[in-house]
Amino acid sequence: MSLATTTETPAAEVAPRRRRRPFAVLARAVPVVVVMAGLAALWEGYKLLGVDTPVRSDDTTMPHLWSIVGALFDTAQTGQTTAPLWRILFDGAMFTLREALVGFIVGAAVGIALAVVFQLVPLLGRALLPWIVVSQTIPFVATAPMVVIWGGRMGWDAWLSVSVIAGYLVFFPVVVNVRRGLASADAASLELMRSYAAGRWQTLFRLRFLVALPYLFAGLKLGAAGAVVGAIVGELPSGQAHGVGRLLLTFASFFNLAPERLFAAVAAAAVLGLVFVGTIGLVERLVLGPRAKELA
Repeated sequence: MSLATTTETPAAEVAPRRRRRPFAVLARAVPVVVVMAGLAALWEGYKLLGVDTPVRSDDTTMPHLWSIVGALFDTAQTGQTTAPLWRILFDGAMFTLREALVGFIVGAAVGIALAVVFQLVPLLGRALLPWIVVSQTIPFVATAPMVVIWGGRMGWDAWLSVSVIAGYLVFFPVVVNVRRGLASADAASLELMRSYAAGRWQTLFRLRFLVALPYLFAGLKLGAAGAVVGAIVGELPSGQAHGVGRLLLTFASFFNLAPERLFAAVAAAAVLGLVFVGTIGLVERLVLGPRAKELA
């Protein structure tokens, strides 16, 4: 009898949890919906007031939100392509995503490798980290054309040069966060590893890396956002006919004629960044499990 009670109790506890999951998802979505609705109300409310300061509220400067949504289904032409605007934006976002993803992988790998080296050789970390910080203070809008020119002289495809620019914005948050995570192992755990006669590499992989995982994902999410920004900015001087950056430049040239297209392209860039960062967040939850919820 007691055995039956013991086996039935977990099932009775799990069922309510499963029923609560949809409500938990909805509860998390409510703040996002409220913020979006509030921003939409501010936008349309500003237009309703008809003020001209600080931004003119006429339709050629601030189109209605429904005009922006409607423009997605209008036929547009970019280069040799004629298709609905949503299709053009989707294809451009996929092209930019490829560049950002390659840059993200390379930048994250470089950042993790540098963090490991700095942990194993602290003197090298203290010597090089200030220069890494200095490298991030240089406006990458100015360095992007240089990377494109250097890549062209080396025979690279233009999209690969754009990926290098994206990776440039990824490695810094990764190396800083992972370095901090590797150094965050508590003294008691380190002493336990020493009592087991664990070497530096064993301590690194079996203790420090596990402790550093939350820091790693924090750096990866920052890097994912930076990769998208770097890819979009890198596309501007690359001369490519594809990508969200090229679409932004094209629609900005015809802003007075069709301002809603530029706003739609900006929205596409924002959605691309949200999807990329959200994917990293999903991987974080799968890897860390309950720890991810505690750190959220």
